[in-house]
Amino acid sequence: MDHLKRLPDSELEIMIIIWGAGQPVTSAFIMENFRGGKNWANTTVLNFLTRLVDRGFLKITKQGRFNYYEPLVNESEYLQKESKSFLEKMHIGSLTSFVAALYDGDAINKADLEELKKYVEEVSNTYEKKE
Repeated sequence: MDHLKRLPDSELEIMIIIWGAGQPVTSAFIMENFRGGKNWANTTVLNFLTRLVDRGFLKITKQGRFNYYEPLVNESEYLQKESKSFLEKMHIGSLTSFVAALYDGDAINKADLEELKKYVEEVSNTYEKKE
């Protein structure tokens, strides 16, 4: 996993569609499932898919006249790595700094903070059980 580079937004969007499908998919499936009415040409999607295969993110399997794409990289592992990298780069590893920036920028509200507090309590309880 360490050898994988950060995905550009367009390729990440394609990976999110594939991860969400939970099974191998065709380029037509990907094009049908773009969020926000993205209207990329089929050749554009195929170029992104080729890059993802070349970079080790996807496996391609030919079945009949269709190519099926499936992930070789686990979504949660990729997102964990990217989250850690973002936190280190943007907030020098400080989760408090990150949450403060979100709060100061009005990107989170009281309900979000309550949800975060509940999650932290759950994780704390898990750590206590491990010790």
